Formats: sequence, structure tokens, C-alpha cells
Amino acid sequence: MGCAGFWQNRELAEKKSKRITDLKKFFEKLERIKKSIYDCLEFAKLIQQDKIIDLVKFKGENSLSELNQRELKKEIQKQSLIIEKELNDFEKTVFLNGPYDQKNVFLSIFAGAGGVDAQDWTEILLRMYSRYALKKGWIAEIINHSKGMEAGMKSVVLEIKGEFAYGFLKNEAGVHRLVRISPFDAEKMRHTSFALVEVLPEITEEEVEINEKDLRIDTFLASGHGGQNVQKNETAVRIVHLPTNLIATCQSERSQLQNKERAMQVLKSKLYQYNQAEKQEEKDRLKGEFKSASWGNQIRSYVLQPYQMVKDLRSNYETDQVEDILNGNLEEIIESCLRFKK
Repeated sequence: MGCAGFWQNRELAEKKSKRITDLKKFFEKLERIKKSIYDCLEFAKLIQQDKIIDLVKFKGENSLSELNQRELKKEIQKQSLIIEKELNDFEKTVFLNGPYDQKNVFLSIFAGAGGVDAQDWTEILLRMYSRYALKKGWIAEIINHSKGMEAGMKSVVLEIKGEFAYGFLKNEAGVHRLVRISPFDAEKMRHTSFALVEVLPEITEEEVEINEKDLRIDTFLASGHGGQNVQKNETAVRIVHLPTNLIATCQSERSQLQNKERAMQVLKSKLYQYNQAEKQEEKDRLKGEFKSASWGNQIRSYVLQPYQMVKDLRSNYETDQVEDILNGNLEEIIESCLRFKK
């Protein structure tokens, strides 16, 4: 940062500055945990040796002499639980050491088999991941969506910006299965529906090159709210990469230029992952032609009827707290997948 001309390339400089900030936070957290452990050990020694030192301050302005050993033990136990949680959170970030784990992410959800129920399921998953992002302190924004005719969504693309966003969400990719009493069935029968989740890291300009001649760019009217400019002008942009038939669409911005830039970001992420795939079936999957969102392909099941259970079929994690999961409390199930993959 001290080099001459560092800020001439503002975009690159901002990325490096953010990287420095993230590293500082990482080491500050590590030092804070180490200090907390050291403090607890020292106070535990005092109890073991039955020594109370007046000069040592503990718990605000109270000195050790003002606290009996029972109160001190309770405080140490309380601090130990906090340390355990911080260590657990810190351990998860150590697991996330892949080349793109720290990057932002594009999370796409597509309705699969199940008709209207599948489209409603897609919207439920959108809410689940949006709430999870909010709990993590990330920023989540819909950049493209296609609404269902009766209810829900046929597809939606969510851009999530935050520390280790891709690392935490990468194992969510796959088919998600829902079993419930359908709210759209007059006979109140139990229905099974599916949705496909695609997770892509945000790729920078230097990581993938795209020949403009290989692109077909279409514009159209954006759906939803956005003012007169959005409603009357073709601000939405769809980009097709002709050699691979990969498609990226954006309609969240107010101008066509901004939508084009964000659609290009999504396309770069898709193209990078496509180029990294060595097997043809993996390339077919990335194009949406492999592993359809239907029976036999799910990674996770969410059962609401006749009993309540969420089970990840890879890590074998299961819980009956279905509402908690659907409300975005995904820490435990995501952690189970991280440990399983390692």
C-alpha cells in the first residue's frame, strides 16, 4: 500500500485493502481467543492454590478479594463456554482454505419436479438463504428472478457478499427435496417437490477471459418494481456464451449498463467453473443438463409431514427443528458438511 501509484488502479487497490482488513481481523480474533484462554487458566490456578490477590482486577471494577471461589468458578465456566464457541467458529474458518472460499458468491435456485409446489419451495429456499446471510452479517441481493404463474418462483439468482460466503455455502449446491401437505392441493394430499441450488464464487477479470465475439447479448423489460425507467425501457440484460450455451441474466439495476456488468460477473463465474470441470458429465451438470432436480438426486431432505426432520444425505446430520432450519439457522448443518468434506 505504501508503493507509489498503489491507488491508481482503484478497483485493485480496494480489493487488496479489503484483504489486509480481513487478515487483521483474523489475527486479532486469534489473539483475543488466546488471551481469554490464558486469563481463565490463571484464575483457575488461583482457585486451585486457594490464593486471592487483591491487586488483580476481575469482572469490571471488582477485585478477586470481593468474589468468593464459587462465584469465580461460575465466571470461569461462563467464559469457557464463550471461548469454546469462538474456537468452534474459528475452526470453521480454518476449514475454509480453498482458493475461493473467502470470495462472494452467486447462489441460484431453480424449481424442479413438483409443479407449483416446487416453485413455492424455490421461494422458501430463497427466504432461508437470505435469512442465513442476514444472521452472518452478509449482504444478499436478488439480481435476477422468474416468478411462477400461480405462486413462488421458477428461478432466482442471489448475490451474497460477505467474509467466507462461498466457503460456507459451497456445499449447499445440489438438489433439495421437500415433503409436506401441499397448500395448493384441495384434497390436502402429501406432495414431494424438488429444487436445484447452484453455488458459484465471484470471479475477477484476470481469472477468466471472454471473447466478445462469443457472446449474444439480449435486452428486455425488467419485471417487478423499479420506477418508470425500468418499466418502460429494456434495462434487463441476458448474456449467452455461444460456445458453451451458458446463460447469465440480471435485471436488478436501474440501467442497462449496470445490469450488463453484473450479468458478466455471473457469466465469468459460470465459465470459470465450467472450464475447471475435467469430466464431461460435470460440464453437463453446470449447463443444467445433468442431475435433474427430481427423485434420486437429492443431497438433503426436508420433511414436514408425516413427521418433521431435516437430513443431509452426505454428512448424515439430522434434526427435527425444521422451522429453525427454514428460518435460516443453518450453522450446524453447514458445519456438518464442512467436516464431512474434509
